[in-house]
Amino acid sequence: MARNPYYDGPPSDHFDGTRFFNPGQASTDRGLRAMLRWKLAGGAAKWPKSVPVTPAKPEARVDGLCVTMVGHASLLIQAAGVNILTDPVWSERASPFRRVGPKRVTAPGIAFEDLPPIDIVLLSHAHYDHLDIDTLRRLHAAHDPLMAMPFGNDAVVRAGVPAARCVTGDWWDRLDLGGGIATTLTPANHWSNRWPSDTRMTLWSGHYLSTPAGTIWFVGDTGYGDGRIFSEVRERLGAPDLALIPIGAYAPRWFMAAQHVDPAEAVRIFADVGAGHALGIHWGTFQLTDEAREAPVAELATVLDAARIAPDHFVAAEAGSVYRFG
Repeated sequence: MARNPYYDGPPSDHFDGTRFFNPGQASTDRGLRAMLRWKLAGGAAKWPKSVPVTPAKPEARVDGLCVTMVGHASLLIQAAGVNILTDPVWSERASPFRRVGPKRVTAPGIAFEDLPPIDIVLLSHAHYDHLDIDTLRRLHAAHDPLMAMPFGNDAVVRAGVPAARCVTGDWWDRLDLGGGIATTLTPANHWSNRWPSDTRMTLWSGHYLSTPAGTIWFVGDTGYGDGRIFSEVRERLGAPDLALIPIGAYAPRWFMAAQHVDPAEAVRIFADVGAGHALGIHWGTFQLTDEAREAPVAELATVLDAARIAPDHFVAAEAGSVYRFG
């Protein structure tokens, strides 16, 4: 049996002693044959090489709740005077390589030098479009934030940033982050790897933030599956004031459905959890899948209209845009 170099813990309902898994859900594992079938079909839409972005310059601290979209799954959450980054990626590529891999189409919605003091970093899983060691090194050097993440990801972080301050947990664990802030790690239907040999050896999750300014649920990457985990979030933690829900990287469905929701499923998650508002994330920055860059935005609008949900209740977040919530 393969050895897990990142995490050593007892088996559970989602860990077999070596690899994590999504209990009762369709497998996310995809072999070479499936990958070739996808890529050789040639169905990928052509994306622009770059899209104009007007970067925001955030305030140092915000008393209430404010979210600034950086791009993809990277957002600055400012809540009750505390500054939090989710899955921060300022690199040009989402890849282990400098010259190969998905290249950034939209510049970061905040210039790195314009970041306010960063207190906390939330990491959802170890894929390169979410856990970027170069960015974490820069953040550690400039801000020394506390980094919160699911099991095993701390080994990845510390290999690149040895002095990083990391706290980890399992699904449903509540981690105290200081300043009146806590995160509960929520289940997601996804997977992880850094190399082909370490598939599903680190855990993936969302983050349900409790703050004096409100509750924010950063969903993380997920497929919809049977929907059970989303109803359970509401039952255990309550309806969040704000949900940050992925809407992109979903085509073709036969390949992606088990691991990434499409806009229709994103709206189902919004309804399942009873969120007050939502921002659509995980679209328009890196071309990871086949759909056109703007397709998630158009499909989200269509689904919201059909469901008679006011469009200002679920907005596709644009890089550089600032969203304030009362």
